[in-house]
Amino acid sequence: MASFQKSTGREYFESIVIAVILALFIRTFIVQAFKIPTGSMENTLLIGDHLLVNKFMLGPSGSSLERTLLPERNPRRGDIIVFKYPEEPSRDFIKRVIGLPGETVEMRNKRIFINGKELTEPYVHFLQPPTGPPELSETTSYDVRENYGPVTVPTDEYFVMGDNRDNSEDSRYWGFLPRDSIKGNAMMVYWSYEATSQDYEESGLGDSVKGIGSVVTHFFTRTRWDRIFHQTE
Repeated sequence: MASFQKSTGREYFESIVIAVILALFIRTFIVQAFKIPTGSMENTLLIGDHLLVNKFMLGPSGSSLERTLLPERNPRRGDIIVFKYPEEPSRDFIKRVIGLPGETVEMRNKRIFINGKELTEPYVHFLQPPTGPPELSETTSYDVRENYGPVTVPTDEYFVMGDNRDNSEDSRYWGFLPRDSIKGNAMMVYWSYEATSQDYEESGLGDSVKGIGSVVTHFFTRTRWDRIFHQTE
């Protein structure tokens, strides 16, 4: 009895279909690419950094079966997360988790206090560094870039901030971030292109670069080679 053999064309077709299904599965459930169009996370993340974001660990699961098959954890303080901007869910933002559910967050003279204890933040960048002890500006400035709170983070919500503390639209301006708005946490920079915010469409994280021809022309000279495969933290 003659054995059945697939044609070469059918084998190629099935391989392509399987590759597409795997790519869609990975993009939907595990990892997705984003790029940084603004300087709100400098100097941790730079304009033009292209990131891989892990959707597997922090992304919301839609069913009990997904939660069983795809283990997840809650965000931790210090996680760099990508999320749907609460005031415009079609846009993606990226910030760092600062306050967890149930905690009291306060800023005094640009210093963050969690439940009354000052938070050590080696990643923070200031355009104008704080001067003097926290209590000196406690009653003299009402700028949320210097003083904020105290506020208590509600259940299933988070307080997030940009590392570029004087140039970040974050929870100080639009409030707490719901847990189900979080899409994933940043893993690493897979490519970095020396760009400015003007090189990007002014809408949100993940928008395309203006002038693709410029990227092609300057690929080797403007690629930040030392940031390729740079781990985010």
